[in-house]
Amino acid sequence: MKIYITRHGETKWNKERRMQGSKDSALTPKGIEDAKKLKDRLTPVTFDRIYASPLGRAVETAEIIKGDRNLKIEKLPDFMEMSFGAWEGRTVEDVEEAYGDRYRNFWQAPEIHEPMGGENFDELLERVDRGLKDIIKKGKEEDICLLVVHAVVIKGIYALVKELPLEEFWNPPFMHGTNLSILEIKGDKKEFILEGDISHLQ
Repeated sequence: MKIYITRHGETKWNKERRMQGSKDSALTPKGIEDAKKLKDRLTPVTFDRIYASPLGRAVETAEIIKGDRNLKIEKLPDFMEMSFGAWEGRTVEDVEEAYGDRYRNFWQAPEIHEPMGGENFDELLERVDRGLKDIIKKGKEEDICLLVVHAVVIKGIYALVKELPLEEFWNPPFMHGTNLSILEIKGDKKEFILEGDISHLQ
């Protein structure tokens, strides 16, 4: 099985540097254009299934990439973006000013991050792991799937596959909008054969 994993395109709140999490904002013209570029890149790929986070920005990106393929987009709640609680809708600068240490821990010491009404990293990893196992169980060994999700969710998949400690959760690559990773699954072995690639945007 191969799972093509991408992040949604740029949104209005991404552009305004607002924390989105479980809240949503629409794709910008750039976000739509980047999704179309990824669509063009993936045109030769025959997908058996398309999965997306149920949040609008991920579904809209998935619809663009799907193109005229006769496939239904399956929305999987386990792949929603991490909930940021009280931070959602606020600018990065505002959150950093109001919750300095907690915000720094989020990026620099995720193992001790204490959310303000949202999720911690262990809770995120638990549901992402459940979602990934569900996709693998549902599919056949030769399936090729597309998964359209969010930056922190993709980082969670990386952490699970590579068995990273939380201290290394934010290791490169950076999760640009519509970046592409490919996860190959053979029996019990999971391995990334492409990581965070944005060559279609350049």
